[in-house]
Amino acid sequence: MNNEKSKIFKVDRRTFLKTTSITTTGLLLGMQFSCSSTTKKLSGDPTANFSPSVYLNINGTGEVTIIAHRSEMGTGIRTSLPLVLGDELEVDWKQVKVVQAVGDAKYGDQNTDGSYSVRMFYPIMRKAGATARMMLEQAAANEWKVDVSQVKAKDHGVVNENGDVLGFGYLADKAAQLEVPDESSLKLKSPDDFKFIGKKTSIVDLEDIVTGKAIFGLDTKVEGAKVAIIRRPPVPGGKLKSYNADAALQVPGVLKVFTIDSPDFPLQLHRPLGGVVVVADNTWSAIKGRDALKVEWDKGVNGKYDSVNYVESMMKRAKADGTVKREQGSAGSELAKASQKVEADYRVHHLSHTPMETPCAIANFKDEKVEIWAPTQEPQWARAAVRGTLGLKEENVTVNVTLLGGGFGRKSKPDFVVEAAMVSKESGFPIKLLWTREDDVQHDFYHANCAQHISAGIDDSGKVNAWLHRTVFPSIGSTSTSDANQPSGAELSQGVLDFPYDVPNVSCQTNEAHAQVRVGWLRSVANINHAFAVGCTLDEIAEKRGVDPAQNLIDMLGADRNIDLDSMSTEFWNYEESLEEYPWSTARFKNVIEQVKSMSGWGKAMPAGSGMGIAAHRSFLTYVACVVEVEVKDGRVKIPKAYYAVDCGVAVNPERIKAQFEGGAVFGTSIALKSKITVRQGAVEQSNFHDYQVARMNESPMETEVFIVQSNEKPTGVGEPPVPPFAPALCNAVYKATGKRIRELPISL
Repeated sequence: MNNEKSKIFKVDRRTFLKTTSITTTGLLLGMQFSCSSTTKKLSGDPTANFSPSVYLNINGTGEVTIIAHRSEMGTGIRTSLPLVLGDELEVDWKQVKVVQAVGDAKYGDQNTDGSYSVRMFYPIMRKAGATARMMLEQAAANEWKVDVSQVKAKDHGVVNENGDVLGFGYLADKAAQLEVPDESSLKLKSPDDFKFIGKKTSIVDLEDIVTGKAIFGLDTKVEGAKVAIIRRPPVPGGKLKSYNADAALQVPGVLKVFTIDSPDFPLQLHRPLGGVVVVADNTWSAIKGRDALKVEWDKGVNGKYDSVNYVESMMKRAKADGTVKREQGSAGSELAKASQKVEADYRVHHLSHTPMETPCAIANFKDEKVEIWAPTQEPQWARAAVRGTLGLKEENVTVNVTLLGGGFGRKSKPDFVVEAAMVSKESGFPIKLLWTREDDVQHDFYHANCAQHISAGIDDSGKVNAWLHRTVFPSIGSTSTSDANQPSGAELSQGVLDFPYDVPNVSCQTNEAHAQVRVGWLRSVANINHAFAVGCTLDEIAEKRGVDPAQNLIDMLGADRNIDLDSMSTEFWNYEESLEEYPWSTARFKNVIEQVKSMSGWGKAMPAGSGMGIAAHRSFLTYVACVVEVEVKDGRVKIPKAYYAVDCGVAVNPERIKAQFEGGAVFGTSIALKSKITVRQGAVEQSNFHDYQVARMNESPMETEVFIVQSNEKPTGVGEPPVPPFAPALCNAVYKATGKRIRELPISL
């Protein structure tokens, strides 16, 4: 990420009105910055060249309006970023209004993915708040004819040494006449003076959400809109051979039936799958009309894909020498002469995102313009994809961002938005494009299945002196190009290349694999597979060494240091950051392990059939350690309690961080115990929650305790880091309870 070109400037009212449709008075500031995209690295997909501006307005009544340019899907980001600005500005939070931005390059990187929103925008939001505060202070000083050092912003006003107060509303127009202070003169608050940062704050959408007033994508209504449902090819890359719509057109309410061409495989990350479209007056008619279609498909190049068999073929490749991606010393020769060895093979199957709100979008195409309402994580990509598909001018595509009922990375892909726009243009109606749950489960961008082999060697002194890790999985990039037959450095830096333990002989290798379904990023991406394998192997190593598992992690990390992973692999990726700015610190990693030991009562006696497991993992620059308690009875796993210790640098909104980790534990439970997508003859076998299961309330942790390390380090990600260590901690606990090592997810007892 690069914020070196960030700047803050005054904005004229005409520009602000044109951009936001908000009429206002007072002080208007724009924030311009240059930032990189995590998604671009993960997917290889190009994104727009941004010239961004995010806006802050203080009007004559004192109301503060902040444009939220990120998408809200439960993480609280529409609150957390304005909170940072508001803290530096010294606002009364009750007088802050947050307005959602449309998808537009002028708002900078709007891709709400990759757990980097706070990390990316924390510095510029602080600077923007400080800039506005200092301008208001200068305006007040001018009014009182005193030096600015004699006044101070406090609680939505500026006070002087006599205790006199001038409100922000009174000062707004006066501040607007002043020059914007140079960035070098900005005085940021001391963390000791924070009012909001690090404190509990409810999200701005909370009341509307809990009272049912919040408008999600599925709730959005546009006058005259018809409903569209699509019968898509059961095999990605398949083609329509023939169809008969006579019966469908006889269903009351069905208006039109037509086709969308299906692209060749690989399909790209933004293109719809194509198929037969049914447009109707209502959802029921559209579904019944689709059911009545008589369709014959050509399965195409992936018609013979069997995902279970493919995992086994990847497993064979994981056991063979592969392409070396990180090499230190001679792991092979040291393994050959090791006193003790731990060898394990791990399998992970495809996973589906299954957000509670399925993909959906409303599009209204008229006069070579289209307006869209969608629960999208990446509105600019959606806008660009629609523009390119329909051949429109950029200014003739408007993407309004609704609240998202979950996303997990699925709704960053714009295919469903493009579908809505295409159907609206073809049908002549405003269209509400809906995906049923069956559509969602059977036509997702799936988490990559994976096979891994790990061998570790222990010498005569009991020290681990060799580590061999081979991983084989289809890269996300292979959804876009058949040339991507090896995982990217970004994917490998999620639990393979970033192996942090002090082992002198390390070899990390890959082998070829090809996507035969649409593969995309899912919450924490390749960290899921790799943390599972590494975390479980480390637990086995502890047993071989005769060492407590938590102590084994600390021992293997070695001396406190910042690890120079750049020198160990030319493909190492630090989530778009330099190791100088965001070092890989073994001291911070050890600290969360020690913290989770303490809070969980690690080592306490457990009843028969119960156990505790531990795992730790760094992802998205955040250090996390997790302990899970389990009870196993009659082959069923119950989770009384889970514990997390997390070091994410500055904790902007601890309440939302805890919520993310509580939700992450449930997400991790689904991965470990329930969820599995299998493909046979090219088509996904599962269709809904009866056969693609997620954790129910009685299966999730009964209680999740989260400890947040107090820190003034740069803030890092929190949306995805809860997920990777949970499954291995759970698997290690199951071993303690049953004596059975888990080598495949989901767990089968």
